[in-house]
Amino acid sequence: MRIGELAARAGTTTRALRYYEARGLLPARRGGNGYRTYDEGDLKLLRQIRTLQDFGFDLEETRPFVECLRAGHPEGDSCPASLAVYRRKLAELDSLIGELQAVRAEIGVRLATVEEPVPLCELGGREL
Repeated sequence: MRIGELAARAGTTTRALRYYEARGLLPARRGGNGYRTYDEGDLKLLRQIRTLQDFGFDLEETRPFVECLRAGHPEGDSCPASLAVYRRKLAELDSLIGELQAVRAEIGVRLATVEEPVPLCELGGREL
């Protein structure tokens, strides 16, 4: 298939495909007419890249998964390098979750402080 068809089937743009090719993630094969040619395996690579990016992985983090697929594994996450990226991403997410929980707790404390009723003695006998 040609680049436009692959882009359409993968739900991306030809520009993105050229970028992936330049980064070495997508093979750069050319037909006799000079056009780029792709197959179903390339579509599988792109779907792996796009899924991981949707999960928050940056493009370079997708490389081990692509290499695993290229090595003939049926799934891109069945190689040791892919598993290492998963572990790093989980640790990163756990850290971010911890930071967000701390921020949430602080905001909760501040909100509770602001929402507390003002004592009558501070209002000169008037209640708000």
